[in-house]
Amino acid sequence: MATQANIVIIGGGVIGLSAAFYIARDRERSHPKGRIIVLEKESVIGAGATGKNAGGVRMQFSSPVNIEFSRISIEIFERFTAETGHHLSFTQCGYLFLLTTPDAVQRYDTSAALQRSLGVEVRFLSPAEIHKMAPALKVDDVIRANFCPRDGVLDPNDLAVGYYHAARALGVEVLTQTEAVGIDTAGDNITGVRIRSHGEDTTIPTATVVNAAGPFARNIARMAGLELSVQPFKRQIVTTGPLSFINPEFPMVVDVASGLYCHRETPGLLLGWADKRVVAGYDESVDSDYTDEILMRGLARIPALEDATINRAWAGLYETTPDHLAIIGRAPDRPGMIYVSGFSGHGVMHAPAAGIVVADIIAEREPTIDIHELSPERFAKGALVSEANVI
Repeated sequence: MATQANIVIIGGGVIGLSAAFYIARDRERSHPKGRIIVLEKESVIGAGATGKNAGGVRMQFSSPVNIEFSRISIEIFERFTAETGHHLSFTQCGYLFLLTTPDAVQRYDTSAALQRSLGVEVRFLSPAEIHKMAPALKVDDVIRANFCPRDGVLDPNDLAVGYYHAARALGVEVLTQTEAVGIDTAGDNITGVRIRSHGEDTTIPTATVVNAAGPFARNIARMAGLELSVQPFKRQIVTTGPLSFINPEFPMVVDVASGLYCHRETPGLLLGWADKRVVAGYDESVDSDYTDEILMRGLARIPALEDATINRAWAGLYETTPDHLAIIGRAPDRPGMIYVSGFSGHGVMHAPAAGIVVADIIAEREPTIDIHELSPERFAKGALVSEANVI
């Protein structure tokens, strides 16, 4: 356990596992092999934010870097079996953004122009076209919708398991029930990660730590004497029992005015909403008032939900940054710490591209995607470019 590791990745969700796979594959092809260890404090991989994710995947963002992360990730989702050797349930049912005010239309016109300039196929649908696609939706107040057919929904568990097995096949060690409890340093350098596993404490000597700890990334950074602008916020989801009126082509629907989102979750619907009044913290208890608010917003857009039964509800954590963009790169004051955190609800959909970029950073080559807007130093410099299309 205490032998030297070339790289320790903290966090066994999709981001950490994707990074492990692409780093290991990169080294298998062109670099000397080294020991790569992933630490996951829970008993199974993907038990945190990954397993509680709604699974949405979209290119309809307002920032070029998020669009590019999605474009590369979707290309990988479409060939995931060839990429990893493992199955991924990925349904390209499209994302449908319902616009009910002139201001929203104007904002999404601007986003659509950017998206199209970057090769994203975005269509404008009339209320009649929306009704044809999803007859259950109430559209009498809708001006139009933005729709991208390559967007869709995937199974986060499939994604995590696929990257886990693919990384393991390349020699990556994944230690579950193993928590990082400290990071040792000497000057600006990292020298080791202190861990607790099954009640036993030990240290893994290493000079490189990848912080993929999701909502807990700030805590990991502080172990190395660093500050990271990531905070956890509770979000809730509810699923229904079987619904005969939801057709197989039902898209991922985002009601921009109310913040409601929903998609087909066989045999019913998954519904969610981001309550912006929630304060930062690690509370993941299910709040019945929060659930009721989601259902009321759902009823307003899908009246037939009045007769639906509730299957289950759960809560998870968004790892949120002030500008709703991820933080990726080496810590300026401690370059042995590499951040890949703060995805603000977009971690599952951006996991492949994020893993590829981390592998680029480890190999000290120009990243596949221009990530200057994701620099850990940007918050000190000010003039942030925020992602506007946040759900």
